[in-house]
Amino acid sequence: MSTAEILAELPRLSPAEQNQIRQKLDELATYGADGWLDDGELTDADKRLLDERLAASAKNPEAGSTWEQVEARIHAKLRR
Repeated sequence: MSTAEILAELPRLSPAEQNQIRQKLDELATYGADGWLDDGELTDADKRLLDERLAASAKNPEAGSTWEQVEARIHAKLRR
């Protein structure tokens, strides 16, 4: 469907459908097509936090969870 066809069809949509379109356009404008809100750079605070967490993980690697454990917790919460 071309842009012209989409634009021509918009007035024919119900108010609820138009609202859905509006919400999706707002979402795309905010998060982009890939769904991420990303300006491409980490802040200095984010970088420091990542460095701190990497150092803590290196000091005590057994303190964290494996991906399998994390995934199991997520699936358990979703099943509730």
